[in-house]
Amino acid sequence: MNIRHGFTLCFISISLLIIGGAIQQVIAQEDNTLSTNEALGRALFFDENLSIERNQSCATCHAPEVGFTGPDSEVNATTVVYPGSIHTRFGNRKPPTAAYAGFSPVLYYDETDEVWEGGMFWDGRASGDILGDPLAEQAQGPFLAGPEQALLDPQHLCIRVTEGDYTNLFTEVWGDDFLNCDTNVDAVYVAIAEAIAAYERSSEVSPFSSKYDYYLAGEAELTELELRGLELFNGDALCSECHLNDADDADLPPLFTDFTYDNLGVPANPNNPFYADLAANPAGEDWVDLGLGEFLQKSDYPADVYLMEMGKYKVPTLRNVDLRPSEDFVKAYMHNGVFTTLEEVVNFYNTRDTGDWAAPEVPVNVNMSELGNLGLTPEDEAAIVAFLKTLSDGYQP
Repeated sequence: MNIRHGFTLCFISISLLIIGGAIQQVIAQEDNTLSTNEALGRALFFDENLSIERNQSCATCHAPEVGFTGPDSEVNATTVVYPGSIHTRFGNRKPPTAAYAGFSPVLYYDETDEVWEGGMFWDGRASGDILGDPLAEQAQGPFLAGPEQALLDPQHLCIRVTEGDYTNLFTEVWGDDFLNCDTNVDAVYVAIAEAIAAYERSSEVSPFSSKYDYYLAGEAELTELELRGLELFNGDALCSECHLNDADDADLPPLFTDFTYDNLGVPANPNNPFYADLAANPAGEDWVDLGLGEFLQKSDYPADVYLMEMGKYKVPTLRNVDLRPSEDFVKAYMHNGVFTTLEEVVNFYNTRDTGDWAAPEVPVNVNMSELGNLGLTPEDEAAIVAFLKTLSDGYQP
C-alpha cells in the first residue's frame, strides 16, 4: 500500500498553504515561539473550563508528555477509552495523537491506488469537506460530544471562551468586536477550531526533534541495533509500505504514515467500556467497530464503496510512538488499544497468521499481503522496536 506519490506530497503541501500557510509553522523553528493564533490555540487546547463540568480539556486526552495522546497510564492499561467530562460517559476508541496530524489532506479517494486517504479521527469522519481543513473540523468535535467535553452547543462554548484569560488573543487575531456570542457565534466556533489546528501544526506539537531526525541531519548516530531495525523497517518487515519513511525528501521530514486506512485484523478489546454502555450502545457486546466503512455508509455512499472499507482505520504516524514520561508508563496501541507494548505490536505484525491471536474484530477486508507471516526472528523484532524508539521528540544530541 505504498501510495505516497509526488502528487500526494504536492496535494498535502498545497492544502496546508491554503489553510493558512501552516507548513512553515510545522517545520521546527529554532526559537520555538508561537504566533498569536498558535498561542490562542494553545490556550484553548489546555482550558479545562471548555467542558460541561469544567474538568476536561483537549490535553486531557492529548498530552505533550506522551506525544499528544492519552496521558493516563492506568487508563491505557485498562479501559483505554478515556472518560468524558461526565465521568460515566465514554467514547469507543483510544485517543489518536494530535501531533503531526496537520499534514493529512481532505479525505478523498485515490482512483489510481484505489484507497481512501486523509481526513481525521480513526474513521475519517472529520473529512475536511466543511472547513477545508480536517484538523480544524476534528477540533470542533469533542467540545460538543456527549462522551467528551459535552458542551450544549457552539454558543455555550463561546460563552465559556469569554471567561478565559486569553480573550485578548482573539482581539489581536480577529479584532475588537469578533468575540460576540450573540451575533457571531458561528464564526467564533470556526475560529476556535482553526486556532487549535494552528497550535497543533506549530513546532511545539510537531517539532521533528527525534533522534532519527538528528540522524538524518548528520548530527546523531544510530546504534547497530537501531540501524538493523531501520533496515528491517524499510525492508523485510514491510513497515514503510504504510508508515512512509521518505527520508530522501528534502522538503518534508518523514511522517511515518501515508494517511490511508487499513484493516490489520486486530482483535476486539473486551475492556472497552463502550460494550457495557447500553444507553449509547444498544448492541452491547455484539457491537462491532466498522471504522471508515461505517462512516462512508452513514454518508450515503453506495454499498460497493463502503463495504470495501469496513473494518479499516486510519494509519497513524509512528512519531512519538514510544514517547512516555517513565519506563513503567503504559501506552496503548491500535484504534482500540488492545495492545500495550511495542513488542506486542511488532510481534502481532509478524505472527498474526501463525501465532496464538484472537480472531479479527472485523474479518473482512483484512490486509493479508503486508503482515501476518513475515518470518522475522525475535532478534529482528527487537531491532524494529529499538528503531521505533528513535522516533520520540525531544532528543538531545
